[in-house]
Amino acid sequence: MAVGFKVGYYWFQVGTSDFLHSFFSTICIRLEHGKWGRVYPKLMGELYQGCLKNQDLNEGLEELRKVRKELKNFPSSDVIWDAEDLSLTPPWGNNISSDITDLSNYFVTSDGRDLISVLSEAMNEAKEMQCDIEIDNL
Repeated sequence: MAVGFKVGYYWFQVGTSDFLHSFFSTICIRLEHGKWGRVYPKLMGELYQGCLKNQDLNEGLEELRKVRKELKNFPSSDVIWDAEDLSLTPPWGNNISSDITDLSNYFVTSDGRDLISVLSEAMNEAKEMQCDIEIDNL
């Protein structure tokens, strides 16, 4: 089952729920020192729980900008598949594209787009439409 970001009647595809959880798990472990939502409450708390309200989109976008900047400091080998079980690894192991240079561009959606860019686009669309952004299943 595919997950993605829903903005009004628009759909922004991500991929599997495990893949999206890996993105948030990587943020938690690498940027929040294992304390989920402590540094990035809008992304890690509200959005991850299913919905980021329209009035919080500016803060969410600023958090996402900081996440991209900070993830550049980590090699792709530092990806976290699951914050609750650090022994788990991505199903593809280390077999990744040479285009992936660090964790800021590690996460690529099932349709080949940069996940952080897709999330930014979805959040900006939600701002323009004056609506919330939700994580949903297709």
